[in-house]
Amino acid sequence: MTVTVRISGWAKRMLEELSARKGKKIRELVDEAVELYRRHVFLEEVNQAFAALCADPKTWSEEQAERELWETTLGDGLEDG
Repeated sequence: MTVTVRISGWAKRMLEELSARKGKKIRELVDEAVELYRRHVFLEEVNQAFAALCADPKTWSEEQAERELWETTLGDGLEDG
């Protein structure tokens, strides 16, 4: 499926330039750019959620306690590698 999207003249010129430099179709560049931005937004949201977790002493304490429980799994007697 394809759709038409309006973009600025600057964005069009940048896409054309990148297309020529990279030897990729503009559609591929747009797909890649959207995926990178999707990942960026996801990581921003993860960071915000983690900051909120750290800012709440009760939930942060619960998180630390759970991490301590998981730490005991490292002492399973198996060698690394």
